[in-house]
Amino acid sequence: MKKLLQSVFLVFLATTVQAQVDQPKEIRTAEKFGVYTVHYNVFNSTDIPAKMAEAYKLVRGKDRALVNISLTKTENGSTTLGLPAIVSGASKNLMQQKQALKFIEIKEGDATYYLAPFVFNNEEVLHFDIQVSADANTKPMSFTFNRTLYTE
Repeated sequence: MKKLLQSVFLVFLATTVQAQVDQPKEIRTAEKFGVYTVHYNVFNSTDIPAKMAEAYKLVRGKDRALVNISLTKTENGSTTLGLPAIVSGASKNLMQQKQALKFIEIKEGDATYYLAPFVFNNEEVLHFDIQVSADANTKPMSFTFNRTLYTE
C-alpha cells in the first residue's frame, strides 16, 4: 500500500508539472490566503495507474477526470506538505448544469491531498467553485477557476 501511495503522490506531482507546462502562464494552479496556499489541478483519470484507481475505487475513462486539491501553510519561511482540510466544491458547464464534487482524502506519509472524480464531455468548458477550510472552526477559503477538458 505504501508503494501505491507513493505512486499517487508522483502522479500528482507529474500532472501538476505537466499542467503547468501545457497551460499558458495566465492559468493559475494555486490561490494564496494569508499563510495558506491552496494548490489545485484537473487531470484525466487515465493518467492514474490502474492499480491505484482500483485501490481508491476510481473509474478510469477518457471522459472522466479528477480535481486535485492540496492545502499548504507557510510560516517563518517554511512550507508544510499537504495538510488535512475540509474540501468541498462543484462544477458547472456553460448550460449551468451543476455537478457536486465528492472529494476523497488521500494520506501519504505527512502529506494529505484530495481527489474528486467527475464526468465531462469533449471540449467542455467547466467552471469550478471550491471551498477549503483548514479545520471546522475556520472560515472557508473560496475560489473559482475554469478549465476546458478534452477526451482525446
